[in-house]
Amino acid sequence: MADVKVSPPQNSDRTRDRIDVAPRFTQADVIRLNNLFRGQDAAEVVASVIGAGLLGETAIVSSFGAESAVLLHLVSRVAPDMPVLFLDTGKHFPETLAYRDQLAAKLGLNIVNLTPDSEELAKKDATELRWSYDPDGCCEIRKVKPLEKAMADFDTSITGRKGFQSSTRQGLARFELDGTTGRLKFNPLANWTRDQLDEYFEAHDLPRHPLEAEGYPSIGCSPCTSKVKPGEDPRSGRWRGWDKTECGIHTEVTPLGDDPANDPAF
Repeated sequence: MADVKVSPPQNSDRTRDRIDVAPRFTQADVIRLNNLFRGQDAAEVVASVIGAGLLGETAIVSSFGAESAVLLHLVSRVAPDMPVLFLDTGKHFPETLAYRDQLAAKLGLNIVNLTPDSEELAKKDATELRWSYDPDGCCEIRKVKPLEKAMADFDTSITGRKGFQSSTRQGLARFELDGTTGRLKFNPLANWTRDQLDEYFEAHDLPRHPLEAEGYPSIGCSPCTSKVKPGEDPRSGRWRGWDKTECGIHTEVTPLGDDPANDPAF
């Protein structure tokens, strides 16, 4: 992995200065990482990349949704002080906020609550009803911009996305580039199944999100989350009735052609 270049931020000002001029990772780095850890257990990969410092400055991004406890437990065992970025949109279910606090206490998490800019909210969503006519705009204000600002201090985000969650996430790779920023997204559970998640919950005595038992396998902001019917994708209850599948933090997956032949290092 000597060819993977990481430039950890020295301070916030320098980090912001280099966002567009000194990419942290390239597509070649992503291919190498996926090939290097192909077939390895998720816990082994987490321990390896964090222990070797391959990710640079890293934060977990968690919604504290139905499956979040698995990722948080996996990573916190290796890096208990790693920041956990939570987008406190002002629209979460009360049960989600209570679950966040429960997991924080159980796992000893270092949670950083990210909130929307108050002036922008007053200007663009004074009625707090933007979700009902412009969900993309609501997500932009309450999720995308706060996370973008926070991620200026980091090289990598760790997410809990899984390929089975929806048709738009099939083919999700463990490592991928985050848009054009040069940051890395690390998805340790990309190829996990529902059965593997259930087994992990049971093996480590992890609490479940209280809304999961009520028919919410994917949980976001309360106005834009509905129950899921049998046979539907787990994320089909998100923004139901809209041509929208992601909040803007993540985009639809383009499966990575990570065959070793694509890696110039081979």
